[in-house]
Amino acid sequence: MATASQGFAYSAAQFEQLIDDALAFARSLGTSDAAAEVSEGAGLSVSVRKGDIETVERNRDKSLGVTVYLGQRRGNASTSDFSRAALEQTVRAAYDIARFTAEDPAAGLPEADDLASREEAALDLDLFHPWAIDAEEAVQIALRCEDAAFATDRRIRNSDGCGVSAQQSHFVAGNSRGFRGGYASSRHSLSVAPIAGSGNDMQRDAWYSSMRDATELASPESVGRYAAERTLARLKSRKLKTCEVPVLYESTLAAGLLGAYVQAVSGGALYRKASFLLDSLGQPIFPEHIDVDETPHTRKGKASAPFDDEGVRTRDRRAVEGGRVAGYFLSSYSARKLGLRTTGHAGGSQNLALTSRLTQAGDDLDAMLRKLDRGLFVTELMGQGVNAVTGDYSRGAAGFWVERGRIVHPVHEVTIAGNLREMLKSIVAIGADAYTLGGKTIGSVLIERMKVAGS
Repeated sequence: MATASQGFAYSAAQFEQLIDDALAFARSLGTSDAAAEVSEGAGLSVSVRKGDIETVERNRDKSLGVTVYLGQRRGNASTSDFSRAALEQTVRAAYDIARFTAEDPAAGLPEADDLASREEAALDLDLFHPWAIDAEEAVQIALRCEDAAFATDRRIRNSDGCGVSAQQSHFVAGNSRGFRGGYASSRHSLSVAPIAGSGNDMQRDAWYSSMRDATELASPESVGRYAAERTLARLKSRKLKTCEVPVLYESTLAAGLLGAYVQAVSGGALYRKASFLLDSLGQPIFPEHIDVDETPHTRKGKASAPFDDEGVRTRDRRAVEGGRVAGYFLSSYSARKLGLRTTGHAGGSQNLALTSRLTQAGDDLDAMLRKLDRGLFVTELMGQGVNAVTGDYSRGAAGFWVERGRIVHPVHEVTIAGNLREMLKSIVAIGADAYTLGGKTIGSVLIERMKVAGS
């Protein structure tokens, strides 16, 4: 549990007392149920550009949020003031909101049987690794990274900058049905965006490293060099004529396809009927060779959690089995709206991995390019052209044209289009070059055919 000696102003014990006080005062007002969460975050962010310091920022924030229930009427309020008077005022504000809110049959805390026990909530997932770094050290790391990018090739002439961030937070949550839990976590990152070329042939790309433990970050020099190499590879990009061809998504982008799927089978989209995958439970959405596994208890995982945002215990599960939807992503509220039971996903999914039963150990990027044979290898997407209701998909893209399994030239200013339902069903292969973006792990993804709109 977090303590003040770890760079926080408050200890977990102080947070637990605030939770107890908030719930006790809510009970004294006559609420039928209540929940509260107390959190604190702190961090340092610096950025440099072309050798000069651009920003040095320190952040520290705290919040206490309270939700109360009067039967099936709900009210919520929050404050950043942890004094007794502010706490009582916040609880009373939530109570007053609930008094004048219409009843909602789905409103309410999770069922007691779904809540994580004290032992389950206390599961140590090794998520907290504070980085004892000051602004001067952070600036030096950023400069090393940017210098490495410039030193890669003299055609790297400019930069959008390099940033270093060290962030940590902790929280405690509890409710009137006996749940108590909380933990500390950290997230640190390093990123750089070099610019190459001049005149009409200028290109920009970027790379980064993000970890819970700063000792596991890639070196500043390797991040800078790789970002520069990606940028240089895009020089002398060309447009394409409109065509329909296979498309290979780089592993760094493929997580977006998995994210679109998760959104489509999440409770909010389903009960609002704002999804192209309504009533898809048990239905074949992917090819038979595709599975999606969820492992919320992975140590140091970027989306690991012993319980969800409502205190519901999390579990390993197979979300897609042989291409068929094996489970939705539901909070207790969305589950009630759908006549189902919570899956422990208030707050989102936890460490998803999409894999193919056809993938071989040697299916690296070169092997995936050979499987593509002739088509577009996409390394950048632009815009938000995804219709969650219909599944229609249209994104600006850049990447490389591939012939006979080999990259021929870089490509820019094209649009790739299709329908997500058809795209997911048309996944031909998944690479062994797995990459984790946030809480989603997936290799490069080959889709059988998409429309590429060019000149």
